[in-house]
Amino acid sequence: MSDSHTSTPKPKILKVPTKPMTRVAPISDAPGLENKIRERAYQLYEGRGREPDKDQQDWVQAEREILNQRP
Repeated sequence: MSDSHTSTPKPKILKVPTKPMTRVAPISDAPGLENKIRERAYQLYEGRGREPDKDQQDWVQAEREILNQRP
């Protein structure tokens, strides 16, 4: 006996992001960009008196600063 009322799964609906997407550097610029971020993160580290265990925080802040400077 076959069931004629089988349900078909509904397709997923993708939502358009409401927040602007983060800018991504072209692949060819990635090494130079990474070096700029590394240098800025080190400046932040030194500016805090070389306080340990904040490397990720420094990196994220440096990324934000450098990426926001880009055209």
